[in-house]
Amino acid sequence: MDTEAQPTKRDRTSRPDFPGPEERSRFALLTRITEWLPGGRVTLTLFACLVFLLLLSTFVVQPFQIPSGSMEEGLRIGDRVLVNKLTYRFGAGPARGDVIVFDGSGYFGDGDYIKRVVGVGGDHVVCCDKRGRIEVNGRAVDESAFLYPGDSASSVPFDVSVPPGTLFVLGDHRSDSSDSRDHLGSPGGGMIPVGRVIGRADWIVWPYPHWTHLTRSPAYARVPAATGGAHG
Repeated sequence: MDTEAQPTKRDRTSRPDFPGPEERSRFALLTRITEWLPGGRVTLTLFACLVFLLLLSTFVVQPFQIPSGSMEEGLRIGDRVLVNKLTYRFGAGPARGDVIVFDGSGYFGDGDYIKRVVGVGGDHVVCCDKRGRIEVNGRAVDESAFLYPGDSASSVPFDVSVPPGTLFVLGDHRSDSSDSRDHLGSPGGGMIPVGRVIGRADWIVWPYPHWTHLTRSPAYARVPAATGGAHG
């Protein structure tokens, strides 16, 4: 019985080192593009990186520079933060304690703002109790972990109900922040529509000594759910 293996003919086009017509066409197109562009492959690579960064900034994360002292002491003037633009796009909304960036045009004035969420839709936010603390849905909140040293919860008393789909926001440096308290008589009543939120500030990335991960403050963890089932 002849058991010697017999040589077989192989289709050369099936080998990985022989690209098919589609691969050859793509390679030829890439070659023509690099020949046409000034700088060739270097320019094409830089252009691809630029497109990638543009898509990243548009849909995933976006850097913002802190323009004022309204969020001191945690966020200082000139700090660069990375804003997570995906965190609220899959069902979860902003929660109490989140530091958010939002478009304040028509509500706070033109431009983007960064503040802390204190009340969500359905919440009843009052300032202040006998110990000078903000109350949310009847629960006093100890904000001492992030309030600017020497600041009170608010020098201006208020008693507001947050409409569904909106947010009540305050700066951590309460004595140097123009926030929901200052716009209670403006269009929207000082509330920011959730749809105006750009994203959540997750990282301080510059300057290097300030590099840190920003996490949701646990100060509001014991606040009961708002009427209608909104979450904190």
